[in-house]
Amino acid sequence: MTASSSKRPSLRPAILTLLLILLGTVGAQAQTNTGNNVNLNIGLNGINGPVDVDGAMKVLAVMTLLTLAPSIVLLMTCFTRITIVLSFVRSALSLQGAPSNQILIGLSLFLTFFIMAPVWEQIDQNALTPYRAGKLSSQEAMERASGPIRTFMLKQARPKDVELFAALARLGPTSADKLPLKVVIPGFIISELRTAFQMGFLLFLPFILIDLIVATVLMSMGMMMMPPMTISMPLKILLFVLVDGWHLVVSSIIQSFAT
Repeated sequence: MTASSSKRPSLRPAILTLLLILLGTVGAQAQTNTGNNVNLNIGLNGINGPVDVDGAMKVLAVMTLLTLAPSIVLLMTCFTRITIVLSFVRSALSLQGAPSNQILIGLSLFLTFFIMAPVWEQIDQNALTPYRAGKLSSQEAMERASGPIRTFMLKQARPKDVELFAALARLGPTSADKLPLKVVIPGFIISELRTAFQMGFLLFLPFILIDLIVATVLMSMGMMMMPPMTISMPLKILLFVLVDGWHLVVSSIIQSFAT
């Protein structure tokens, strides 16, 4: 293995962090009940015995969380802003299927892994490595793992949005590192939506000017029946290629998370 391949961001910290956050409560309770045995009865043998409704509800809750896990992870990272901005770029170019949704989602995922790599490294050092070594309980590992993610989201979220959900949750004066994730996550999401739409609007401006110029020229030449899109779309693609548009868009997205 070369030195460059060893520095690539791994998906294991992200996956393990998600499992710690989603299953931390269940793991903490399981540690307190280490003496209990887990019984699985299939059939009618236990129809007259006590029914473990609490265990069944736990299994149902865990399966539900695992089903929603991808959406939860994507909303807690920079994926939302990236995919919206890239979708705005495609719409501004008046392209319907190029690049395709699979390409945009794939590019958004790899950019997310690149931007979130420092956060995953902090989680791996502070929470996952001690947890695998048996130095931390699942509850302590979950608290340590949520710290870097909370810091990232609070850095990108507007204070106004976070204060909105803090007020709705009826929280008193609370420091930023003590805010619960149920307040930080929705504040972060609506802040990301606002920032993504601002960037998308700025991307639309030069292409709207091209549409206006083409429509004005066609009307002045009396070519009423020709759709302006027929002329403006190749011009917009040519402009986007000449200015190295994908490089500018990706660099702008990455730099927006550095502030």
